[in-house]
Amino acid sequence: MTALVNDDLRAVVDATRERVARLHAELTRWGLVVWTAGNVSERVPGADLMVIKPSGVTYEDLTADSMVVCDLDGRLVEGTRAPSSDTAAHAYVYRHMPEVGGVVHTHSTYATAWAARGEPVPCVLTMMADEFGGDIPVGPFALIGDDSIGRGIVETLRGSRSPAVLMRNHGPFTVGKDARAAVKAAAMCEEVARAVHVSRELGEPTRIPEPQIDALHARYQNVYGQASAGSTRKEDEDA
Repeated sequence: MTALVNDDLRAVVDATRERVARLHAELTRWGLVVWTAGNVSERVPGADLMVIKPSGVTYEDLTADSMVVCDLDGRLVEGTRAPSSDTAAHAYVYRHMPEVGGVVHTHSTYATAWAARGEPVPCVLTMMADEFGGDIPVGPFALIGDDSIGRGIVETLRGSRSPAVLMRNHGPFTVGKDARAAVKAAAMCEEVARAVHVSRELGEPTRIPEPQIDALHARYQNVYGQASAGSTRKEDEDA
């Protein structure tokens, strides 16, 4: 284990550990995980490091001190526990998608059901156009343990506006500019997967035409919410 967390990084790493620990509670709050399944990670600002959940630790036992720090090859840098079994996948995403600052994986019921079918969630709701910019795509089947899942995530999301991918026969992974944005995408992914499933029980839902999807997505991403001073870019707040 290489000591990469120097004095200059200490405060940033500690703040990231606090934030990632706190965000794991959002997964249980929104019913996105059971037992020890699922994980949140965040890139450490200004360093080639990430903070991620340790493997096999229950959510009620997670604290900032129990979070582990890894480099972007998935090697443990700081912590007393083994990192999540999905660490290699998260690390691969960070290495190949520099715009991504947070990654989340869950086995939320409805999104995972769509993944089991190997079927994208079709864009039939304005909420989907807003958040995902179209269908929620399906990624390839991949085994857990190496960076195969990460490769599938990157291959699927490159060129897509969606921050979510349904990895075939596995479950959803979401990305964002930080871990909070990725957690939000995970909650939204489950909500629309559930709503579209219910809709299909009643009949075939109506797709939103592409020009309308484009307009909705542009409005939501650039205008909706509380814009910061001097900018029209929305903050990641929902009110």
